[in-house]
Amino acid sequence: MVPAGASVSRRTLLRGAAGACAVAVAGCISRAPPARPAGPPRLRLLGEAILPHGLRVQGTTVGGISGLDHDPATGAWVALSDDRSELQPARFYSLRIDVAPRSLQVDVVAAVTLRAADGRPFPRRRMGGEVVDPEALRLLPQGGGVLWSSEGDPAVDQPPSLRQARLDGSHVRDFALPAHLHLARPGTGPRANQALEGLALTPDARIAWAAMEGPLQQDGPEPRVGRPGGPCRFTAFDLATGRAVRQFAYAPDAIPQPPAIPGGYADNGVSEILMLDAWRMLVLERAYSLGVGNSLRLYEIDTRDASDTLALERLEATGLRLPAKHLVADFAQLGLSRLDNTEAMCWGPRLPNGSRSLVVASDDNFSARQATQFAAFEYLETT
Repeated sequence: MVPAGASVSRRTLLRGAAGACAVAVAGCISRAPPARPAGPPRLRLLGEAILPHGLRVQGTTVGGISGLDHDPATGAWVALSDDRSELQPARFYSLRIDVAPRSLQVDVVAAVTLRAADGRPFPRRRMGGEVVDPEALRLLPQGGGVLWSSEGDPAVDQPPSLRQARLDGSHVRDFALPAHLHLARPGTGPRANQALEGLALTPDARIAWAAMEGPLQQDGPEPRVGRPGGPCRFTAFDLATGRAVRQFAYAPDAIPQPPAIPGGYADNGVSEILMLDAWRMLVLERAYSLGVGNSLRLYEIDTRDASDTLALERLEATGLRLPAKHLVADFAQLGLSRLDNTEAMCWGPRLPNGSRSLVVASDDNFSARQATQFAAFEYLETT
């Protein structure tokens, strides 16, 4: 979650010490240069829908939308809120979404409370117990429920997690995360609010990819204006066993614009991922600079092009390959009414001309200064 216009306190800004290792890490990894537009965007805007701020559904506040998915077999739509049970218990929503060639309509139908293994809703942070920060979800086929990820909360010693829940929100299982994705000794492991932010399923629903928003502490610094940070890790989980089977490193861009106030908050990271096919993946990078606003860029990568990093505690292996990035679209060129804090992305139904539709949604951080914005696009395949 990155608030547009919110305070610096949303993240812990510890950049100085990490910056010293940037050159060392970058020198050991084979990086592809940042992608640049090679032609017109491969997304064509179909329509937008902005939900009313503070919308109430079944006693809950709709907002913080950080995950979105659609099941083409049933027509079901779900959206995940990243409320840490502070307003109401952690939850996802069922929706009705109508994607048409020139319009988009979104209605929130019902709220579903996510539950821990003991059957209880997740508590507020100050109550103690298992704290979650929901960030991504995917529908499993044939009524198999949902996968959802949490960034955890290092301040209260809660690690990231990947879980399966039933459609009624009840707990099914936890996935076994690699040791380096857990909270560890100081200076290692995930940074606060930069953990499991993106989630994607392969078309056969046998593999789930979980994407870190930013680099592990031992993998390099956070990005700065004009300088990329360390790479972040994308991990593949076998859904049959619940275990990690592969991992690669992905390098987000440098922060594209400096903040309007020198020294103001700015960042860039991965906010969502989505599979194009068994191997190719779309990666949404979302940047924010205080006083300037958001930047959204969608890239295509091929997961086969990257080295397997699953066994590496630190990304310092000589010749480590990162996947090449091909720019699909810069959202500033797509005709949207605004660029907000977009964190959710999924495939919608096929359009009458046979093209795929792509639907995204933004996290308003429950702030009246932001919006819960849905947008639908026609995805234009390359020839």
